[in-house]
Amino acid sequence: MNPPLTDNQNFNSKDYTNNPLPKAEYMECTFTNCNFENSDLSNINFLECDFVDCNFSNVNVMHTTFNAVNFKDCKILGVLFYNCNAFLLSFKFQNCILNLSSFYQLKINHTQFSNCIMHQVDFTETEAKHVDFKDCDLSNSTFDRTNLEHTDFTSAFNFNINPSINQIKNASFSKENILGLLEAFKIKIK
Repeated sequence: MNPPLTDNQNFNSKDYTNNPLPKAEYMECTFTNCNFENSDLSNINFLECDFVDCNFSNVNVMHTTFNAVNFKDCKILGVLFYNCNAFLLSFKFQNCILNLSSFYQLKINHTQFSNCIMHQVDFTETEAKHVDFKDCDLSNSTFDRTNLEHTDFTSAFNFNINPSINQIKNASFSKENILGLLEAFKIKIK
């Protein structure tokens, strides 16, 4: 049975903490200033949707579909994206706080993170080729057996990536942030 379709709708200043978002397929919808904190968004399909200034903290995204979804100015704390539907997964994050979230073992190729605070985000075994971390703070984020080929870190900062356990072929770094690749080797640069 297919979920009901909700298309081209605007949802403004809604609080879904006590009254959950109905299970449906949301297409070309915009959610502005909505509170989803601790909500169950499992088995919901978001296709070409925009989330603007929303609180997405600790949301359950088990089997949730995100296809061509944009998050802008959102608080997205502790979201386990590895539980979502990996088929046709694509999203973009702009000016978001993604602290303590996880992309463990996901394929997030070509994802754009722009001006995001991403403290303690888990990218373990993630395929993150051609990802752009423009002006992102990656403090204490985990890159372990991560495929970062062709990924752009030129304006990212506070990252620590061990080149011996991650694939970084053709990734881009700047002279200013290259120390993030050397931290694992415990060498001193003067």
